[in-house]
Amino acid sequence: MDIAFALDFLRRLAANNNTAWMQENRVDYRQARDTFAALVTEVLRRATPGIPELAGLTPAQVMFRLHKNDRSQTDPEPYKRRLGAGLVPGGRHAPRAGYFLALMPGGGSWLRAGRFTPTPAELTAIRQEIHYNGASFHQQLASPLLLQHFPGGLDMGVPRLTRPPRGYLTTDPDLPWLKLKSFGVVQLFRDAEVLAPDFIDRVVVGMQAARPWVSWLNEALDN
Repeated sequence: MDIAFALDFLRRLAANNNTAWMQENRVDYRQARDTFAALVTEVLRRATPGIPELAGLTPAQVMFRLHKNDRSQTDPEPYKRRLGAGLVPGGRHAPRAGYFLALMPGGGSWLRAGRFTPTPAELTAIRQEIHYNGASFHQQLASPLLLQHFPGGLDMGVPRLTRPPRGYLTTDPDLPWLKLKSFGVVQLFRDAEVLAPDFIDRVVVGMQAARPWVSWLNEALDN
């Protein structure tokens, strides 16, 4: 698979993010997308023995569209600047925690693990689990194996409430975490790391390290 080509296509897209350019470069887009599909296929193949809940997923079920669906009136770009996939049991839009892989040049490629932009009901379930089982929540995030691959820990830079969620006190010791609207960890990759021979291995090992954290979130969503 020619990951270098995919990164180069995304660089060119970032500089020419309009429909006319995309139409002229549709062949290159298909090649870049096929490359990413091959990458996703190999990641799933290597990851499934250790994360069996991902068994049976296909690129078609997990890859996100390049075209933006939620553009605001102030956003002139019709396409995302990355190729991405949601490696989640049930597919990319399943209401579960999972693993998210993206290629984006300039050091923006990532592996994320968690539940991002959960629904209000899902937020309620996760917050309730943090409140009732705070020690378990913090134990997951303090895992040396998780921090080895996601040294930044839980991403605290996500959108959050300005006030305590309904039903929680301002004195709750877990209030900084209860205010969050997304719950995930992130590992970024430089372009040289993406192009290195061990990139897929690093992604798979990172997913395996994050599996207990992802499982904790899914148990919270099931309660």
